[in-house]
Amino acid sequence: MSKSILGLFLDPNHAADAMDGLKESGFERGTFDVLTGTPYPEGAFGEYVPQHRLFRFPAFGAIIGFTVSLFLTTATQLAYPLITGGKPILSIFAMLIIMYEMTMLSAVIFSVIGIIFESRLPNIKPGIYDPRITEGYIGVVITVDDSDLDKAQKVIEKSGSEEIKVV
Repeated sequence: MSKSILGLFLDPNHAADAMDGLKESGFERGTFDVLTGTPYPEGAFGEYVPQHRLFRFPAFGAIIGFTVSLFLTTATQLAYPLITGGKPILSIFAMLIIMYEMTMLSAVIFSVIGIIFESRLPNIKPGIYDPRITEGYIGVVITVDDSDLDKAQKVIEKSGSEEIKVV
């Protein structure tokens, strides 16, 4: 069974030492993270920064929107042909407006879906937390199996944590 350990630090250097200690102890990247209410730059504590895939969502949405709008405008004009003064049935300039609008609309919709997906919302199972993190403390949280619990706790204690919570 896995448990979460939260170490609270006042000094950012101690929190960075805890992150380094957890890496050196052989814990996998992504199993431990930093919780802070203060805006620090990404990677300031040596934490694992996952690569996002958000750019794929609007691109995929734009491709779908363009394809659907191309099919919709072409099929509509071919299903109901209106020959006006010998002009071609497919009016490209009228189709471009609809294709542009549908491409942008689906790209925006897929962007919103991508943001929700990449943010992993809704968070049904929230992790361990302490309200003092919003007051200036820095939390280092790690999820480990029972066999590695003591090892992780010793690393966090050795780094100079103010308090350790285990859930």
